[in-house]
Amino acid sequence: MSKRDLSSSSSLYKLHPLIDENGLLRVGGRLAESKLSSHEANPLLIPGKHHIATLLIRHHHVAVKHQGRHFTEGAVRASGLWIVGAKRCISSIIYRCVTCRKLRGREEQQIMADLPAERLQTDPPFSYVGLDVFGPWEVIARRTKGGQANSKRWAVLFTCMSTRAVHIEVIETMSSSSFINALRRFFAIRGTAKQLRSDCGTNFVGAARELKLDPPKPGETSVDDYLLNQRCSWVFNPPHSSHMGGAWERMIRITRRILDSMLLQVSHSKLTHEVLITLMAEVTAIINARPLVPVSTDPEAPLILTPSTLLTQRFGSLSPSSGDFTKADMFKHQWKRVQVLADTFWARWQKEYLNMLQSRQRWQLRRPNMKEGDIVLLKDKQLKRNEWPTGVIVKALPSKDGVVRKVEVKITHNKTKKTFFRPISECILLLSPEIM
Repeated sequence: MSKRDLSSSSSLYKLHPLIDENGLLRVGGRLAESKLSSHEANPLLIPGKHHIATLLIRHHHVAVKHQGRHFTEGAVRASGLWIVGAKRCISSIIYRCVTCRKLRGREEQQIMADLPAERLQTDPPFSYVGLDVFGPWEVIARRTKGGQANSKRWAVLFTCMSTRAVHIEVIETMSSSSFINALRRFFAIRGTAKQLRSDCGTNFVGAARELKLDPPKPGETSVDDYLLNQRCSWVFNPPHSSHMGGAWERMIRITRRILDSMLLQVSHSKLTHEVLITLMAEVTAIINARPLVPVSTDPEAPLILTPSTLLTQRFGSLSPSSGDFTKADMFKHQWKRVQVLADTFWARWQKEYLNMLQSRQRWQLRRPNMKEGDIVLLKDKQLKRNEWPTGVIVKALPSKDGVVRKVEVKITHNKTKKTFFRPISECILLLSPEIM
Protein backbone atom coordinates (compact mmCIF):
# COMPACT_ATOMS: atom_id res chain seq x y z
CA MET A 1 0.00 0.00 0.00
CA SER A 2 1.26 3.46 -0.86
CA LYS A 3 0.14 6.96 0.00
CA ARG A 4 -1.32 7.28 -3.48
CA ASP A 5 -3.92 4.65 -2.63
CA LEU A 6 -5.32 6.78 0.23
CA SER A 7 -7.59 9.77 0.10
CA SER A 8 -6.26 12.97 1.65
CA SER A 9 -9.22 12.89 4.05
CA SER A 10 -8.27 9.46 5.39
CA SER A 11 -7.09 9.19 9.01
CA LEU A 12 -4.14 7.10 7.76
CA TYR A 13 -2.96 9.64 5.17
CA LYS A 14 -0.26 11.21 7.37
CA LEU A 15 0.95 7.86 8.73
CA HIS A 16 2.32 6.54 5.41
CA PRO A 17 1.08 2.99 6.11
CA LEU A 18 2.91 -0.02 4.76
CA ILE A 19 2.35 -3.78 4.67
CA ASP A 20 5.02 -5.93 6.33
CA GLU A 21 6.19 -9.39 5.33
CA ASN A 22 3.35 -10.99 7.33
CA GLY A 23 0.71 -9.01 5.50
CA LEU A 24 0.01 -6.72 8.49
CA LEU A 25 -0.61 -3.01 8.13
CA ARG A 26 1.91 -0.87 9.99
CA VAL A 27 2.79 2.79 10.36
CA GLY A 28 5.46 3.90 7.90
CA GLY A 29 6.46 7.23 9.38
CA ARG A 30 9.96 8.75 9.43
CA LEU A 31 11.77 6.68 12.07
CA ALA A 32 13.29 4.01 9.84
CA GLU A 33 16.86 5.12 10.67
CA SER A 34 16.30 5.22 14.43
CA LYS A 35 17.66 2.67 16.88
CA LEU A 36 14.13 1.72 17.97
CA SER A 37 12.95 -1.83 17.54
CA SER A 38 10.84 -2.58 14.50
CA HIS A 39 7.58 -2.83 16.42
CA GLU A 40 8.28 0.58 18.05
CA ALA A 41 9.36 2.35 14.87
CA ASN A 42 6.56 0.79 12.81
CA PRO A 43 3.68 0.03 15.21
CA LEU A 44 0.82 -2.17 14.11
CA LEU A 45 -2.22 -0.25 12.87
CA ILE A 46 -5.57 -1.20 14.45
CA PRO A 47 -8.91 0.50 13.70
CA GLY A 48 -10.26 2.19 16.83
CA LYS A 49 -13.83 1.00 16.28
CA HIS A 50 -12.89 -2.67 16.07
CA HIS A 51 -13.63 -5.00 18.98
CA ILE A 52 -9.96 -6.06 19.09
CA ALA A 53 -9.00 -2.46 19.86
CA THR A 54 -11.43 -2.45 22.77
CA LEU A 55 -9.97 -5.66 24.19
CA LEU A 56 -6.41 -4.40 23.87
CA ILE A 57 -7.19 -1.08 25.52
CA ARG A 58 -8.94 -2.83 28.42
CA HIS A 59 -5.93 -5.13 28.86
CA HIS A 60 -3.42 -2.28 29.03
CA HIS A 61 -5.76 -0.17 31.19
CA VAL A 62 -5.80 -2.97 33.78
CA ALA A 63 -2.02 -3.36 33.42
CA VAL A 64 -1.46 0.27 34.48
CA LYS A 65 -3.80 -0.25 37.47
CA HIS A 66 -6.72 1.78 36.14
CA GLN A 67 -4.83 5.04 35.65
CA GLY A 68 -6.02 7.73 33.27
CA ARG A 69 -5.97 8.05 29.50
CA HIS A 70 -2.37 9.30 29.39
CA PHE A 71 -1.01 6.22 31.17
CA THR A 72 -3.16 3.81 29.18
CA GLU A 73 -2.27 5.35 25.82
CA GLY A 74 1.42 5.18 26.69
CA ALA A 75 1.16 1.48 27.54
CA VAL A 76 -0.64 0.77 24.27
CA ARG A 77 1.99 2.61 22.22
CA ALA A 78 4.89 0.95 24.09
CA SER A 79 3.53 -2.47 23.16
CA GLY A 80 3.90 -1.69 19.45
CA LEU A 81 0.27 -0.80 18.69
CA TRP A 82 -1.13 2.28 16.96
CA ILE A 83 -4.87 2.53 17.45
CA VAL A 84 -6.58 4.94 15.09
CA GLY A 85 -8.53 7.49 17.12
CA ALA A 86 -6.95 6.16 20.31
CA LYS A 87 -7.68 9.16 22.52
CA ARG A 88 -11.41 9.07 21.95
CA CYS A 89 -11.56 5.27 22.16
CA ILE A 90 -9.55 5.10 25.41
CA SER A 91 -11.57 7.90 27.01
CA SER A 92 -14.80 6.09 26.12
CA ILE A 93 -13.60 2.82 27.67
CA ILE A 94 -12.34 4.53 30.85
CA TYR A 95 -15.68 6.34 31.16
CA ARG A 96 -17.47 2.99 31.23
CA CYS A 97 -14.92 1.29 33.51
CA VAL A 98 -16.66 0.15 36.71
CA THR A 99 -13.43 0.02 38.71
CA CYS A 100 -12.53 3.59 37.76
CA ARG A 101 -15.99 4.71 38.80
CA LYS A 102 -15.52 3.00 42.14
CA LEU A 103 -12.19 4.70 42.65
CA ARG A 104 -12.85 8.18 41.28
CA GLY A 105 -16.49 8.44 40.21
CA ARG A 106 -18.38 11.53 41.34
CA GLU A 107 -21.63 11.62 43.22
CA GLU A 108 -24.72 12.07 41.08
CA GLN A 109 -26.17 15.54 40.60
CA GLN A 110 -29.43 16.86 39.21
CA ILE A 111 -30.79 20.27 38.30
CA MET A 112 -31.78 22.33 41.33
CA ALA A 113 -35.45 21.83 42.12
CA ASP A 114 -38.07 24.56 42.10
CA LEU A 115 -38.77 26.20 45.43
CA PRO A 116 -41.47 24.39 47.44
CA ALA A 117 -44.83 26.11 47.69
CA GLU A 118 -44.37 26.89 51.39
CA ARG A 119 -41.39 29.14 50.56
CA LEU A 120 -43.68 31.28 48.40
CA GLN A 121 -46.78 31.63 50.61
CA THR A 122 -47.97 34.86 52.24
CA ASP A 123 -49.40 33.07 55.26
CA PRO A 124 -48.80 34.34 58.82
CA PRO A 125 -45.22 33.85 60.08
CA PHE A 126 -44.28 30.33 61.19
CA SER A 127 -47.12 28.72 59.27
CA TYR A 128 -44.54 26.61 57.41
CA VAL A 129 -41.54 25.76 59.56
CA GLY A 130 -38.18 24.09 59.05
CA LEU A 131 -36.42 22.87 62.18
CA ASP A 132 -33.20 21.27 63.36
CA VAL A 133 -31.18 20.74 66.55
CA PHE A 134 -27.66 22.09 67.10
CA GLY A 135 -25.17 22.30 69.96
CA PRO A 136 -24.14 21.23 72.58
CA TRP A 137 -22.86 23.72 75.15
CA GLU A 138 -21.66 22.96 78.67
CA VAL A 139 -23.48 24.87 81.41
CA ILE A 140 -23.17 24.86 85.19
CA ALA A 141 -25.85 22.57 86.57
CA ARG A 142 -25.06 23.05 90.27
CA ARG A 143 -22.22 24.05 92.52
CA THR A 144 -20.77 21.61 95.04
CA LYS A 145 -18.14 21.79 97.77
CA GLY A 146 -15.65 20.10 95.51
CA GLY A 147 -16.31 22.44 92.61
CA GLN A 148 -19.20 22.44 90.16
CA ALA A 149 -21.21 19.92 88.17
CA ASN A 150 -21.65 20.60 84.47
CA SER A 151 -24.24 19.36 82.01
CA LYS A 152 -24.95 19.88 78.34
CA ARG A 153 -27.62 21.87 76.55
CA TRP A 154 -28.81 21.87 72.96
CA ALA A 155 -31.07 24.22 71.01
CA VAL A 156 -33.90 23.67 68.55
CA LEU A 157 -34.04 26.25 65.78
CA PHE A 158 -37.40 26.87 64.10
CA THR A 159 -37.30 28.97 60.95
CA CYS A 160 -40.22 30.35 58.98
CA MET A 161 -39.98 29.14 55.40
CA SER A 162 -41.42 32.34 53.89
CA THR A 163 -40.44 35.29 56.13
CA ARG A 164 -37.10 33.65 57.15
CA ALA A 165 -37.74 34.53 60.80
CA VAL A 166 -36.30 32.25 63.49
CA HIS A 167 -37.32 31.04 66.93
CA ILE A 168 -34.91 29.18 69.26
CA GLU A 169 -35.76 26.87 72.17
CA VAL A 170 -33.17 25.38 74.54
CA ILE A 171 -33.49 21.69 75.46
CA GLU A 172 -31.71 19.64 78.13
CA THR A 173 -31.34 16.33 76.28
CA MET A 174 -31.37 15.01 72.74
CA SER A 175 -34.42 12.90 73.50
CA SER A 176 -37.86 12.88 71.92
CA SER A 177 -39.40 14.03 75.19
CA SER A 178 -37.27 17.18 75.36
CA PHE A 179 -37.99 17.97 71.74
CA ILE A 180 -41.75 17.54 72.23
CA ASN A 181 -41.63 20.02 75.12
CA ALA A 182 -39.74 22.50 72.94
CA LEU A 183 -42.28 22.01 70.15
CA ARG A 184 -45.17 22.65 72.55
CA ARG A 185 -43.50 25.85 73.80
CA PHE A 186 -42.98 26.96 70.21
CA PHE A 187 -46.66 26.34 69.35
CA ALA A 188 -47.76 28.16 72.52
CA ILE A 189 -45.74 31.27 71.60
CA ARG A 190 -45.93 31.39 67.80
CA GLY A 191 -49.14 29.46 67.17
CA THR A 192 -49.63 26.06 65.57
CA ALA A 193 -47.82 25.57 62.29
CA LYS A 194 -49.42 24.15 59.17
CA GLN A 195 -46.35 22.12 58.22
CA LEU A 196 -43.06 21.06 59.81
CA ARG A 197 -40.00 20.05 57.81
CA SER A 198 -36.91 18.35 59.20
CA ASP A 199 -34.36 15.65 58.55
CA CYS A 200 -34.79 12.09 59.80
CA GLY A 201 -33.02 12.65 63.12
CA THR A 202 -33.66 10.00 65.76
CA ASN A 203 -35.28 12.48 68.12
CA PHE A 204 -37.54 13.82 65.36
CA VAL A 205 -38.72 10.39 64.24
CA GLY A 206 -39.18 9.37 67.88
CA ALA A 207 -41.20 12.50 68.56
CA ALA A 208 -43.35 11.82 65.51
CA ARG A 209 -44.13 8.36 66.89
CA GLU A 210 -44.89 9.62 70.39
CA LEU A 211 -47.19 12.24 68.89
CA LYS A 212 -49.05 9.37 67.18
CA LEU A 213 -47.67 10.04 63.72
CA ASP A 214 -47.00 7.05 61.53
CA PRO A 215 -43.29 6.54 60.71
CA PRO A 216 -42.46 8.50 57.55
CA LYS A 217 -42.33 6.63 54.27
CA PRO A 218 -40.09 7.63 51.37
CA GLY A 219 -41.73 10.31 49.29
CA GLU A 220 -44.77 10.80 51.52
CA THR A 221 -45.83 11.78 55.02
CA SER A 222 -48.54 9.93 56.94
CA VAL A 223 -50.89 11.94 59.15
CA ASP A 224 -52.61 10.45 62.19
CA ASP A 225 -54.96 11.72 64.89
CA TYR A 226 -52.50 14.25 66.27
CA LEU A 227 -52.03 15.94 62.91
CA LEU A 228 -55.76 16.03 62.29
CA ASN A 229 -56.32 17.76 65.62
CA GLN A 230 -53.44 20.20 65.20
CA ARG A 231 -53.95 20.64 61.45
CA CYS A 232 -50.22 20.28 61.00
CA SER A 233 -48.23 17.93 58.76
CA TRP A 234 -44.63 16.78 59.19
CA VAL A 235 -42.39 16.22 56.14
CA PHE A 236 -39.10 14.35 56.54
CA ASN A 237 -36.21 14.84 54.15
CA PRO A 238 -34.22 11.75 53.12
CA PRO A 239 -31.32 10.77 55.42
CA HIS A 240 -27.91 12.27 54.60
CA SER A 241 -29.45 15.12 52.58
CA SER A 242 -28.53 18.28 54.45
CA HIS A 243 -28.58 20.26 51.17
CA MET A 244 -32.36 19.69 51.02
CA GLY A 245 -32.69 21.57 54.32
CA GLY A 246 -30.61 24.56 53.30
CA ALA A 247 -33.33 26.97 54.46
CA TRP A 248 -32.65 26.11 58.12
CA GLU A 249 -29.04 24.93 57.82
CA ARG A 250 -28.12 28.45 56.75
CA MET A 251 -29.86 29.90 59.81
CA ILE A 252 -27.97 27.53 62.11
CA ARG A 253 -24.67 28.68 60.60
CA ILE A 254 -25.58 32.34 61.23
CA THR A 255 -26.72 31.51 64.77
CA ARG A 256 -23.43 29.80 65.58
CA ARG A 257 -21.43 32.78 64.37
CA ILE A 258 -23.39 35.25 66.48
CA LEU A 259 -23.38 32.95 69.51
CA ASP A 260 -19.62 32.39 69.30
CA SER A 261 -19.11 36.15 69.42
CA MET A 262 -21.35 36.44 72.49
CA LEU A 263 -19.68 33.55 74.31
CA LEU A 264 -16.34 35.35 74.08
CA GLN A 265 -17.80 37.90 76.48
CA VAL A 266 -19.11 35.29 78.94
CA SER A 267 -16.69 33.37 81.11
CA HIS A 268 -17.03 29.59 80.86
CA SER A 269 -17.42 29.43 84.64
CA LYS A 270 -20.48 31.74 84.43
CA LEU A 271 -22.41 30.03 81.63
CA THR A 272 -25.58 28.75 83.25
CA HIS A 273 -28.87 27.53 81.82
CA GLU A 274 -30.42 30.95 82.41
CA VAL A 275 -27.53 32.78 80.75
CA LEU A 276 -27.70 30.47 77.74
CA ILE A 277 -31.44 31.09 77.33
CA THR A 278 -30.81 34.84 77.49
CA LEU A 279 -28.09 34.59 74.85
CA MET A 280 -30.40 32.59 72.59
CA ALA A 281 -33.09 35.26 72.93
CA GLU A 282 -30.60 37.95 71.93
CA VAL A 283 -29.39 35.86 69.00
CA THR A 284 -33.00 35.48 67.86
CA ALA A 285 -33.52 39.24 68.01
CA ILE A 286 -30.35 39.92 66.00
CA ILE A 287 -31.20 37.39 63.29
CA ASN A 288 -34.80 38.58 62.96
CA ALA A 289 -33.58 42.17 62.57
CA ARG A 290 -31.41 41.34 59.55
CA PRO A 291 -32.42 42.83 56.17
CA LEU A 292 -33.89 40.33 53.73
CA VAL A 293 -32.98 42.43 50.68
CA PRO A 294 -30.19 44.96 50.01
CA VAL A 295 -30.78 48.14 51.98
CA SER A 296 -32.06 50.92 49.73
CA THR A 297 -30.37 54.34 49.66
CA ASP A 298 -33.62 55.99 48.58
CA PRO A 299 -34.70 58.43 51.34
CA GLU A 300 -38.32 57.89 50.33
CA ALA A 301 -38.09 54.17 51.16
CA PRO A 302 -36.92 54.17 54.79
CA LEU A 303 -38.56 50.83 55.65
CA ILE A 304 -36.01 48.01 55.87
CA LEU A 305 -37.55 44.68 55.06
CA THR A 306 -36.74 42.41 58.02
CA PRO A 307 -38.52 39.43 59.62
CA SER A 308 -39.08 41.40 62.81
CA THR A 309 -41.03 44.00 60.81
CA LEU A 310 -43.84 41.51 60.54
CA LEU A 311 -43.31 39.65 63.81
CA THR A 312 -43.71 42.75 65.95
CA GLN A 313 -47.03 43.56 64.29
CA ARG A 314 -48.61 40.15 64.83
CA PHE A 315 -51.15 39.85 67.65
CA GLY A 316 -52.14 36.36 68.73
CA SER A 317 -52.93 33.98 65.91
CA LEU A 318 -55.57 36.10 64.16
CA SER A 319 -55.77 35.55 60.44
CA PRO A 320 -55.36 38.55 58.12
CA SER A 321 -58.54 40.61 57.90
CA SER A 322 -60.24 41.03 54.57
CA GLY A 323 -60.72 44.43 52.97
CA ASP A 324 -58.63 47.17 51.40
CA PHE A 325 -56.70 49.56 53.61
CA THR A 326 -54.86 52.76 52.75
CA LYS A 327 -52.19 54.81 54.48
CA ALA A 328 -54.88 57.14 55.77
CA ASP A 329 -56.24 54.27 57.87
CA MET A 330 -53.00 54.21 59.85
CA PHE A 331 -54.09 57.27 61.81
CA LYS A 332 -57.66 56.08 62.55
CA HIS A 333 -57.47 52.74 64.31
CA GLN A 334 -54.53 50.85 65.78
CA TRP A 335 -55.62 47.51 64.29
CA LYS A 336 -55.84 49.05 60.82
CA ARG A 337 -52.37 50.51 61.28
CA VAL A 338 -51.06 47.04 62.02
CA GLN A 339 -52.78 45.65 58.94
CA VAL A 340 -51.32 48.36 56.71
CA LEU A 341 -47.80 47.61 57.94
CA ALA A 342 -48.35 43.89 57.37
CA ASP A 343 -49.68 44.54 53.86
CA THR A 344 -46.66 46.76 53.18
CA PHE A 345 -44.33 43.97 54.29
CA TRP A 346 -45.97 41.35 52.08
CA ALA A 347 -46.08 43.72 49.08
CA ARG A 348 -42.35 44.40 49.33
CA TRP A 349 -41.68 40.74 50.11
CA GLN A 350 -43.33 39.72 46.84
CA LYS A 351 -41.71 42.43 44.70
CA GLU A 352 -38.19 42.48 46.15
CA TYR A 353 -37.45 39.29 48.09
CA LEU A 354 -39.05 36.68 45.84
CA ASN A 355 -37.17 37.97 42.79
CA MET A 356 -33.91 37.21 44.60
CA LEU A 357 -34.89 33.53 44.74
CA GLN A 358 -35.47 33.23 41.01
CA SER A 359 -32.03 32.10 39.81
CA ARG A 360 -30.45 28.72 40.48
CA GLN A 361 -27.14 29.21 42.26
CA ARG A 362 -25.98 25.60 41.75
CA TRP A 363 -26.79 22.51 39.71
CA GLN A 364 -27.85 24.27 36.53
CA LEU A 365 -28.05 21.30 34.15
CA ARG A 366 -30.71 18.62 33.87
CA ARG A 367 -29.02 15.22 33.85
CA PRO A 368 -30.32 11.74 33.00
CA ASN A 369 -32.48 10.29 35.74
CA MET A 370 -31.34 7.31 37.77
CA LYS A 371 -33.60 4.32 37.20
CA GLU A 372 -34.59 1.06 38.81
CA GLY A 373 -31.96 -1.58 38.19
CA ASP A 374 -28.99 0.82 38.11
CA ILE A 375 -25.96 -0.42 40.05
CA VAL A 376 -24.58 2.24 42.39
CA LEU A 377 -21.89 2.73 45.01
CA LEU A 378 -23.48 3.99 48.24
CA LYS A 379 -21.46 6.71 49.95
CA ASP A 380 -20.67 6.22 53.64
CA LYS A 381 -18.59 8.89 55.38
CA GLN A 382 -17.73 6.51 58.21
CA LEU A 383 -15.95 4.08 55.88
CA LYS A 384 -13.07 4.33 53.43
CA ARG A 385 -14.07 4.57 49.80
CA ASN A 386 -12.87 1.05 49.04
CA GLU A 387 -15.28 -0.21 51.72
CA TRP A 388 -18.39 1.59 50.46
CA PRO A 389 -21.18 -0.93 49.73
CA THR A 390 -22.48 -1.63 46.26
CA GLY A 391 -26.25 -1.73 45.78
CA VAL A 392 -29.02 -1.71 43.23
CA ILE A 393 -31.74 0.89 42.89
CA VAL A 394 -35.08 -0.76 43.61
CA LYS A 395 -37.20 2.38 43.40
CA ALA A 396 -36.72 5.82 41.88
CA LEU A 397 -38.84 8.63 43.37
CA PRO A 398 -39.38 11.49 40.88
CA SER A 399 -40.21 14.99 42.08
CA LYS A 400 -43.08 17.09 40.78
CA ASP A 401 -40.99 18.16 37.79
CA GLY A 402 -40.32 14.54 36.86
CA VAL A 403 -36.66 14.64 37.95
CA VAL A 404 -35.37 11.87 40.22
CA ARG A 405 -33.54 13.23 43.28
CA LYS A 406 -34.33 10.45 45.78
CA VAL A 407 -33.96 6.69 45.42
CA GLU A 408 -34.26 3.49 47.40
CA VAL A 409 -31.08 1.39 47.30
CA LYS A 410 -30.89 -2.28 48.30
CA ILE A 411 -27.56 -3.66 49.48
CA THR A 412 -26.45 -7.01 50.88
CA HIS A 413 -24.21 -6.92 53.95
CA ASN A 414 -23.18 -10.04 55.85
CA LYS A 415 -25.81 -12.03 53.94
CA THR A 416 -28.47 -9.59 55.14
CA LYS A 417 -30.42 -7.48 52.68
CA LYS A 418 -31.09 -3.87 53.65
CA THR A 419 -32.89 -1.04 51.87
CA PHE A 420 -31.85 2.58 52.32
CA PHE A 421 -33.67 5.78 51.35
CA ARG A 422 -31.04 8.19 50.02
CA PRO A 423 -30.64 11.31 47.85
CA ILE A 424 -28.82 10.81 44.56
CA SER A 425 -25.95 12.92 45.91
CA GLU A 426 -25.03 9.91 48.07
CA CYS A 427 -24.89 7.54 45.08
CA ILE A 428 -22.17 6.94 42.48
CA LEU A 429 -23.46 5.31 39.31
CA LEU A 430 -21.49 2.19 38.33
CA LEU A 431 -23.59 0.40 35.73
CA SER A 432 -26.52 1.57 33.64
CA PRO A 433 -27.82 0.70 30.18
CA GLU A 434 -26.87 4.22 28.98
CA ILE A 435 -23.16 3.78 29.74
CA MET A 436 -22.72 0.19 28.63
